[in-house]
Amino acid sequence: MILQKFLFHPYFIALLFIVNLLGTIYGYFWYGNQLSNTPVQFLAFVPDSPTASLFFTLFLFFLLVGKRVPIIEALAFTSLVKYGTWAVVMNLLTLYFNGDLSWQGYMLIASHGAMAIQAFLYAPLYKIELGHLAIAAIWLLHNELIDYVYGMMPVYGSLTDYHQHIGYFTFWLSIITIFTVYQISVKKNIRQL
Repeated sequence: MILQKFLFHPYFIALLFIVNLLGTIYGYFWYGNQLSNTPVQFLAFVPDSPTASLFFTLFLFFLLVGKRVPIIEALAFTSLVKYGTWAVVMNLLTLYFNGDLSWQGYMLIASHGAMAIQAFLYAPLYKIELGHLAIAAIWLLHNELIDYVYGMMPVYGSLTDYHQHIGYFTFWLSIITIFTVYQISVKKNIRQL
């Protein structure tokens, strides 16, 4: 397939690595204020999207050096889909409730939509097995407990009153993401064995 030849070419992967690395750094910077007020034990679980991007950046790095790390692939696939989709939905809800959205909101829709899309575009290269997906699933669901039980979720001003509904939506988004990754990646790898 022509698209895969282009996407899987080492030069394009190197370019995508740089873009994701810069996006990851910016993402951690964007979370700066929230991280400065986050208890130490929760620090790893607060910057959801930059951590998802970091997992994918690591996947691209290992791809470039010819090494496979399926646990990183599972964490990248699941977290990119979940947090990419989540941020798009939250910004669209903000637009709906407020009637307008800042340029940063539109930038977040574009960048997070791209995160989710790239997760699927590189799915043919993942070597995820059930054990890898189980670890990624624990990461996703544990992160939700940190966010919605301990109150570490990202703050979307006008949506604050709906945090219980958002938590419920986020839980089911994780379940759907885990099931989707199983169908696309794990099941395919089981059939190939």
